[in-house]
Formats: sequence, structure tokens, C-alpha cells
Amino acid sequence: MMETRVAGLAAVEAATELLHRARLADAEGGLWEAADIQWWWRMPRRSDDVEQLFWMDADGPVAGALLTDWREAWGCDLIAVAGVAPGRSELLGRAVRRSDELGLDVVDMLVRDDDTELMSLATSAGFAATDDRSGEMWMAVEERPEVAPLAAGFILADRTAAEGAHPMSRRNGEHVEDRLRQCSLYDPALDLSIRTPDGELGGYGLFWHDPTTGVGLVEPMRVEDAYQRRGLGRGLLTAGLERLAGRGSRRLKVGYATAPARELYLGCNFRLTATATTWRRSAGAGQGRWRSAGPV
Repeated sequence: MMETRVAGLAAVEAATELLHRARLADAEGGLWEAADIQWWWRMPRRSDDVEQLFWMDADGPVAGALLTDWREAWGCDLIAVAGVAPGRSELLGRAVRRSDELGLDVVDMLVRDDDTELMSLATSAGFAATDDRSGEMWMAVEERPEVAPLAAGFILADRTAAEGAHPMSRRNGEHVEDRLRQCSLYDPALDLSIRTPDGELGGYGLFWHDPTTGVGLVEPMRVEDAYQRRGLGRGLLTAGLERLAGRGSRRLKVGYATAPARELYLGCNFRLTATATTWRRSAGAGQGRWRSAGPV
């Protein structure tokens, strides 16, 4: 097994291949889909130029320790193919040493609440649990609800023939569409938005079909504050799920970070499969207590 480092879009492609292998090896394990990593590419980040750590065998990546700039903190994500990857003690140790090498002040790691091994390792590495909680949900495509109609005057559109600024540009920057189109799983026909009777943006949702794993991912979805409680969320979600079904997705997945989002997804037949907590480490935490094999 060989360790390698790659940066930029090449790292996104390596992570995509790795997550394909991980999902095919474990139907509901881990936290991320390949489309999640591609969604993270939507805006320029300091981490674009950081060489990410991957472990390779003859068939490609088997593990990765990814560091992502989220502005208020850096994210640390350990991804491994069950049964063939190095132990997570080694992966986390290398990630921690790499973050210290880069001088990162604050590093967050999302840990499933049923993953007692990783929680123990995180504690030894100087991480501490925060109050930030989230969850993930799955659904078989046959269980999707019927498409809910939008309120009169509201119009659903995709990016196949759209003009003007991308609906997500206000929150994600002017380069969001260019960056998304660099990603292998992005499909403009699954990039949906809702316009109000006055032509304003009412909401948007991005739906990702992964033909390798058969997973259809919802990431992100938002209804603007002024247009909430009008059924737009359900209309947008059910329309997107129907398009994923048409692309051939066999299973559907969504994550949530707020109670209203959780209730919307439960109401559309998703089932809660895992919750997770953000664990945080400040620079230098755990030094002198953490041991890991291998060079920086």
C-alpha cells in the first residue's frame, strides 16, 4: 500500500473514487457520498492548494484524510474502504500531524454517534465534542412521495437553459456554477430553483445522481425566509427526488442540521439512520498524549 498526496481538482477526483469504493463496500456506513466532496468544491478555498493524504492499493484509493477550509474552522474527514484500509488510529494520527504541520488553529471532525471507536480516538487526539449535531437519512427510491404541486404562480426551473447568476451565487460566490461544472457528478438538469410570481428567488435545491453507487443525494436545499411555510420545500424536494428516480437512482439520501429540515425529510418518507456530533480540536491539543506510526 502506498501513501500519496494530491491537491485541487485531482484530490476531488481521488476522493470521488475512494467514496465510490467505500459505499460499494458498505451500503450505509460512513458519513459522506462522492457527491458531498464535489459539492464542497463549489467555491475557492485555502484548502484547494493543500495536498490531501490518500492511501492507494493496486485498484486505487483505499483511504483518505481530508482537510477542508470551512472558514470558521478546518474540517478533518477520515474516509476508508472497509476491510482493506489502514487502521483509523493511523489515519487520524496522520491527519492530526498534518494539521499541526500546516498550522491550523481549529479543526472540526464530524463523528457518528454510534462510532465509539472514533470517539475514543478523537478524545486521545485532543478533540472534544461540541453541541453541533446533525443527522443523515435514507430512502429506497420506490418509497418516494408523489410530486407536490407548487403554489399558484411559482415556477420550477433547472440550469439546462437558465441565464443570469446562479441561484446559489449570493451565498457561495460568483464562481459557483463554473466550479460545479468541473465536477463529474454535477448535472444541470438536477440543479433546481423556484421563482416567485414576481420573479424573485424562492428557493433552490441541488440533486446528485451517482451512477456508480446508485445513490441520489440532496445537497443542498433551501427555501428563502420570506417564502417559507408555503409548501415550497416539499414541492422542491419531491420534484428533485422524482428527477433522481428518472436518472436511475436506487436509493436516496439527505442530511440535516436543523429541526425543520429533519421534519420535512421525515414527512417525505426518509428514515433517520444516523446522527453525528462535531468534535473540535484547537492547535496543539493532545500533544504528548497522541501516538501514531509514520512520518508527517
